[in-house]
Amino acid sequence: MFAVLQKLGWFFREHRTRYIIGIALLVIVGILELVPPRLLGSAIDSIVVGTITWSSLQYYIIYILVSMAVIYVITYIWMYLLFGGSILVERKLRSKYMSHLLKMTPPFYEKYRTGDLMARATNDLRSVSETAGYGMLLITDSTVFLLVVLVAMISLISWKLTLAALLPLPIIALAMKVFGKMIHERYTIAQDAFGTMNDQVLESVGGVRVIRAYVQEQHDEKRFRDIVQDVFKKNVDVAKVDAMFDPTIRFSIGLSYLIGLGYGAYLIIHNEISIGDLVAFNMYLGMLIWPMFAIGDLINIMQRGNASLDRVNETLDYEPDVQDAKSPVNIQVPETLTWRNYQFRYPTSTVDNLIDINLTLRKGQTLGIVGRTGSGKSTFVRQLLREYPIGSGELLVNGTDMTKIELEQLRGWIGYVPQEQILFSKTVKQNILYGRGQGSEQDVLDSIETASFTQDVPTLADGIHTLVGEKGVALSGGQKQRVSLARAFIADSEILILDDALSAVDARTEANIIANIRSERAGKTTFITTHRLSAVEHADMIIVLDDGTIVEQGTHEELMARGGWYREQYERQQLESSL
Repeated sequence: MFAVLQKLGWFFREHRTRYIIGIALLVIVGILELVPPRLLGSAIDSIVVGTITWSSLQYYIIYILVSMAVIYVITYIWMYLLFGGSILVERKLRSKYMSHLLKMTPPFYEKYRTGDLMARATNDLRSVSETAGYGMLLITDSTVFLLVVLVAMISLISWKLTLAALLPLPIIALAMKVFGKMIHERYTIAQDAFGTMNDQVLESVGGVRVIRAYVQEQHDEKRFRDIVQDVFKKNVDVAKVDAMFDPTIRFSIGLSYLIGLGYGAYLIIHNEISIGDLVAFNMYLGMLIWPMFAIGDLINIMQRGNASLDRVNETLDYEPDVQDAKSPVNIQVPETLTWRNYQFRYPTSTVDNLIDINLTLRKGQTLGIVGRTGSGKSTFVRQLLREYPIGSGELLVNGTDMTKIELEQLRGWIGYVPQEQILFSKTVKQNILYGRGQGSEQDVLDSIETASFTQDVPTLADGIHTLVGEKGVALSGGQKQRVSLARAFIADSEILILDDALSAVDARTEANIIANIRSERAGKTTFITTHRLSAVEHADMIIVLDDGTIVEQGTHEELMARGGWYREQYERQQLESSL
C-alpha cells in the first residue's frame, strides 16, 4: 500500500525539512487535542461531587480556550507545509513530464495516444499530488494520532474499557485489505478509459470539418456516448468499492460506542471509573472516528496514487529512441552532407524504406527531391532531423558520423517546414517569431516578404497581430503554409528543409518564393521535396526516388536530356499548366 511513498522518496528527501516540521506540528496538535476532553471530564466530576467553584470554572474555561487557540495556529502552519508539498510535487512532476514529452521522437507517439498522455498529465498527477499532501495527513492521523488517543484512553481512563471498545477494529483491518486491492485494480482501468475518452474528444474536435462534410455528426455523437458510458461504468465500479469504506467504519465505530457505553456503565457501578471519566472516554472515542475514517481514505488515496504514479512513471521511464552522443564532436558549420550506401527502415516497417543511398551535398547547394507519392521523399529529408535511429551505412556531416554530433547542435542547424503545417493558437507574429525566439517587427515583415505573404497581411483582421486559432483554423491552407515558411525563413538556418511546403500555393506565388529563397539563402544549404517539378528547376542537384531508391540524379538539364521519369513528368506538368 505504501509503495507510492517509496517511489516518491526522492521528493520527500528533497523537502525533508518541510515534512519533518509539518508532521511534528501535526503530532503536537494531536496531543493538544487531548487536553479539552480531559479538562471537561474533570469539570464534570467537580460538578457531580459539588466541589466546583467560580475560580476553578474560570480555570477550566481559560485553559480550554487557550488550547483551542494554540491548536488553531499550529494547524494553519502544518496545513500550509503539508498541502504546499502536494502542490510542489505536482509542479515538479508536471514539468518533468512535459520536458520528457518534448524529448520524445515519433516512435513514442506511435505507441502512446495523445488523450492518454493528457490523462496522465492531469488526473494521474493530481492523484499523486494528493498522496504527497492529504496522504501524509492520513498516515499521521491513522497511526500517530490514533496511538496518542489510545494511550490517553488507556492511561487516563481505563485500559479495560479501552480494550473492550477496540474489539470491532479487526473488522476494519480486514475490510481495508480487501477494498484496497479492488480500488487499485478498478482505478487503473478507469484511468485508461478516461485516456481513451480524451483521445476521442481530440479526434472529434480536430476532425470536425470532415465529420460535418460527411454528415457523420450523429455517428460521432453515438460513438462518444458509448465511450462516455464506458468511462461512467468504470468510475461507478470504483465508486462502489469506495462507498464501502464509510459504512464499514461507521458500523465498527457504532459497535465501539455501544460496548463503551454498556461496559462503561458497568465500571461506574463498580466504582472503577467516574462519570467524568466516561464522558472524557466517549469524547476520546469520538476522536477515534477520524483516524478510523483516515485509514479508509488512506488506503483509497494510496492505491489511487500508486496506480497513477505507475502510469506516469511508465511514460517517464520510456527511453528516447534516439540517444544523444556520449562524447559529442563539435562541428561549427555543416560544410558537407554525405550518404554512403545508406539504408533505413521504420521500426514498424517490414521492408527497407531507403535503399543504397549515395549522395554528397556541399554547403550552399540546393537539392531537389522528387518522385511519386510514397517514394520516400519525406523519409529521406527526415533523416537529418534524427527522429528515428540512424539506419545502416553512413550518414556523415563534414566526414563525421552524424550520431557523434549533439542532437541540440544538429537540430539547431535546421529549419524545417513539414507537409502538415503546425501553427499555435497565437498571433501570426508570435508564430513566426517561434522560429527564432525573438526578433524585431521588421524581421517578421522581412520573413513575410520572403514567404510571399505580404499581400495577405492587410486582409487579416489585425494584420500580423491576428490570432490564427487552434492549428491555424482562421487561415486558409495557403496562408498557413506561408506563415510556416516565414517561421523557417526568420530562423535563417544553415540547412532549410521544405517538405512539400509549396503544395498549397499557386504557380506564381511558388515562383516568387523560390526566387526569394535563391536570393536570401545564397551560400546556405536547402532541401526541397515536391510534386511540382518547377519548384526544383533551379536546384544544383535533383534526385528522383522510387521505392526508397535513387533512380535518377543530376541537374534539371541533365535529367531532361536523359529522358526518364523526370522528363516525362515535367512535360506532363508543363502541358497541364498551358492548358
